[in-house]
Amino acid sequence: MVEVRYINDKDTAFVKTLHSRVDAFFVEENTDRRGNSKMYRKTIFSLLYFIGIYFLILFGGIENLIVLAILWGMMGLGQAFLGMNIMHDKVHGAYSSNFFVNLLLELPIVAIGVDSFIWSVEHNFYHHNYPNMEGIDQDIHPRFLFRFSSHQPKKWFHRFQHIYAGFIYSLLIIEWVTLKDFIKIRKYYKEKFVKSKSELWFRVISILLKKCIFFTLYFWIPMIVLHQNWHLALLMLSIKVLVSGFVMTVIFQTAHVVPNCDFIDPKNSAVTDSWHKHQLKTTANFARNNKIVTFLLGGLNFQIEHHLFPDICHIHYPKLSQIVKKTAEEFKLPYHENGSIWSTIKCHFLLLKNHGKV
Repeated sequence: MVEVRYINDKDTAFVKTLHSRVDAFFVEENTDRRGNSKMYRKTIFSLLYFIGIYFLILFGGIENLIVLAILWGMMGLGQAFLGMNIMHDKVHGAYSSNFFVNLLLELPIVAIGVDSFIWSVEHNFYHHNYPNMEGIDQDIHPRFLFRFSSHQPKKWFHRFQHIYAGFIYSLLIIEWVTLKDFIKIRKYYKEKFVKSKSELWFRVISILLKKCIFFTLYFWIPMIVLHQNWHLALLMLSIKVLVSGFVMTVIFQTAHVVPNCDFIDPKNSAVTDSWHKHQLKTTANFARNNKIVTFLLGGLNFQIEHHLFPDICHIHYPKLSQIVKKTAEEFKLPYHENGSIWSTIKCHFLLLKNHGKV
């Protein structure tokens, strides 16, 4: 990894003002920075939705394959909802400070087929500390198939990337629930995130057990209960995973891989910003006034607030955004905003199209 050193801005007027205003907000609201009853209700709703569809598929007596495919797709939406609303806050430590609550929250994470430790390293450390930094932030890793910025090499087929991107995005969760965690744990052992060989083996066995639970729940049990052949059971599981992969990847991309966000190549140019300024330059909000979008996306449309305060639960972001925007404007710092969710998705694919031109 390229070594990056930000300018220390902890004692600057902007940082002091921003943090004092945010602290004052929680005092005035008399509420905790993490989840509250509103978040708990949302968790119950998401779990009931997900579990309800699962049991409807198994025991609803539905034989029509089209209806079953739709239900598996709806469960894929539920998986994305759990990932964006529950897993995301939990892994950031923003859901609860209670050890037993966080332990219980591992259950829905296992149910969506991923490992929280791998996610915390890749997302919390690499992405949140170095968003849109070439060679560090895995969210803009080109995988040869993409060109997300002008710093990345251009191939002839990138002219079509805005066309095939959606399909590739869908496949990313398939990689995640099968091979990715095993590949990453080896990488993170070499990078010292895993401290010893005993911890490495513990995590490898833990990942393997979680994958076994995932495929038992969504492949073996449906195949046995519904008396399906294996390729039909695999098809239905694939629908769930593809829907989830497309939704989650597109939403995460719309916060950073859009035209008004900066992309940095630390190999070719020194990083001359502070950590806070870098977050503001490389992150964008969208649909700030749409309560439905905020509810469904777990506040991921408030990425600026999330990147500046990742340990704060997303249910507070709409109100915090007023503080952050006002403070950024006072200190003449960027505060990137895009329009509706649909226009922002369009902007993302337009960026792909523009960077793919030969």
